[in-house]
Amino acid sequence: MKYLITGCSGQVGYDCFREIVSRGNNDEVLAPEHEVLDITNRESTLKYIKDTCPDVIIHCAAYTNVDAAENDCHTAYDINVNGTQNIKDGASLVGAKLIYVSTDYVFDGTKDGIYEMCDEAKPINVYGQTKLLGEEIVREYSKYFIVRTSWVFGVSGRGNFVKTMLRLAETHDKLRVVDDQIGSPTYSKDLARLLIDMSTSEKYGIYPGNNDGYTSWCDFAREIFALNGKNVEVEGINTKDYNATAPRPLNTRLSKKALDDAGFKHLPHWHDALIRFSEELKLNDKQKNLRKEK
Repeated sequence: MKYLITGCSGQVGYDCFREIVSRGNNDEVLAPEHEVLDITNRESTLKYIKDTCPDVIIHCAAYTNVDAAENDCHTAYDINVNGTQNIKDGASLVGAKLIYVSTDYVFDGTKDGIYEMCDEAKPINVYGQTKLLGEEIVREYSKYFIVRTSWVFGVSGRGNFVKTMLRLAETHDKLRVVDDQIGSPTYSKDLARLLIDMSTSEKYGIYPGNNDGYTSWCDFAREIFALNGKNVEVEGINTKDYNATAPRPLNTRLSKKALDDAGFKHLPHWHDALIRFSEELKLNDKQKNLRKEK
């Protein structure tokens, strides 16, 4: 099978690449850099897909800076909407399966219970709005998987909440973290396994793609420090006191019913994922130090 991964330098794209290679099926993986595949350039994107003719396109490339998107809505729209349109049209040209990585931020967070995939999407920030528009484009195609993930952390990419907390722990003994937003942290390595499992099936539809269990950002931070031996006091604060540029939904707990109905495995509990990710970070740091010593 031939895979095309967009956004392979990011957390999810990077781990999708690693997951495909680790399975040892001799699958071909195309992971073009932005200079080779600019998804906002329609002509070149369609040409690239037509020339390479992938069987599966895993569309991870996205504008994901939630706060910056509020003031840079044109770029967010160009990447998340126009770029997705180009990828979807390219997939239809060659008949490829299309996996679109979306977000829990398509929901407004006002529901008392857990969100089902069929619940009405009402995003409250530009990032969520552009990702929902991307979903609507993808749903025009017959061979699609839309996978809504949340609070992603992984070894690649520009950064994530776990790395940020560990960095801040080096210079702070007390931090204030939002405690009224509830969701599921997601290890990109676990998400990648689900996406590749989906790619070998024809169980098309909309699915949750996050680790089991729910927590707040505040309690998540406390677990990060506890697991990594950091003596940092975490004070919980309300979202309204944090003064972020973009509004955030307070509740993005996602039901796993869609996974169960299709026979896909749940991702492990987020706490288990955090333990494994912390170990991976430590191993990476050790390897970096060994290279420096040489």
